[in-house]
Amino acid sequence: MKNKVSQNQSSPTQEPSGAVKSVYRAIKILETFNADEGMTVTEISKRLCFPKSSVHQILNTLTSENILKKNPVTNRYFLGVKLFILGDKARANLEVRKVAEPLLKALKEKFDETVHLTVLDNDEVLYVECFESSKLLRPFQIIGYRAPLHCTAVGKAMMAFMNEQDIDRVIRTKGLKRFTKNTLTDEKRLMKDLITVVARGYSVDNVEHEQGVRCIGAPIRNHEGQVFAAVSVTWPSQRLQLSRIPKFAKTVIATANEISQRLGYRMT
Repeated sequence: MKNKVSQNQSSPTQEPSGAVKSVYRAIKILETFNADEGMTVTEISKRLCFPKSSVHQILNTLTSENILKKNPVTNRYFLGVKLFILGDKARANLEVRKVAEPLLKALKEKFDETVHLTVLDNDEVLYVECFESSKLLRPFQIIGYRAPLHCTAVGKAMMAFMNEQDIDRVIRTKGLKRFTKNTLTDEKRLMKDLITVVARGYSVDNVEHEQGVRCIGAPIRNHEGQVFAAVSVTWPSQRLQLSRIPKFAKTVIATANEISQRLGYRMT
């Protein structure tokens, strides 16, 4: 008769094969931790029925990335600071979506054009919400899509408020890839455009990322005044004349500012 598994020990589960197995095991290991409780390699191995060698290797990797930390005296592992940073990002993303939703809907109704909410994530644009135009010719929903900073309205709205060192890092690591003939691939021209964004409070994607698409974007700030997100309205280029952009931008800016205020930012 097989021994029963104790309450503190998990039964073996069907694991994925190949390289995915390590990712799966890393997730399961992280899930075993409580906020203040540390665990040893042996304890984790017994609880999850994973080989000690595999657990040890994964713990070393997670520790090197500050996802876990190790007490060298007790050899116990604890949740690391990076998890709390990631958790704060996740909470911020959820909060901004909840706060922004009614304002984004109102912005969409104002123009009946597609509205996007994005956040800054790993020096890229991450689209987290979308309200589509009812018109036949419109962009598709792109929630979860990532895009560069230098050629999107939302990207430039966030990039413009970075410090010079961070802008240099983005350009150095991500590059200035050309997507259309209008893409700003020259660093000096891009910096000039970003200075203009700060001065007027909004950004423009003038057919710089996709053919036939123009966007107006504006930055969103958190309660500390940091730009971490952006909102945009997207038009087919034939529906948005360049001369009308300054007028329409006032509404986009007002929406971004209202979202910022509802997140705790105090306008000066």
